[in-house]
Amino acid sequence: MKQLTEAIGVKVEAFYYAFGEYDVCGILDVPDNATMAAIVLAVNASGALQTKTTVLLTPEEVDQACKKNVGFRPPGQ
Repeated sequence: MKQLTEAIGVKVEAFYYAFGEYDVCGILDVPDNATMAAIVLAVNASGALQTKTTVLLTPEEVDQACKKNVGFRPPGQ
């Protein structure tokens, strides 16, 4: 796994075995969402594993999101 991830600029931050819904949990530092999508597509296409990906946001990204006005109004208001 290390050779694969390093070859495409991915750093494995943490890797754990677990009990429960998922047998393995990994935290990866990936250069961009397209790279992560390529990894997920390749792994899922193999049929060897099922994956679930959660994108984590940095505090700076949350700050940027808080400043954006999306113009949402709940129904009835």
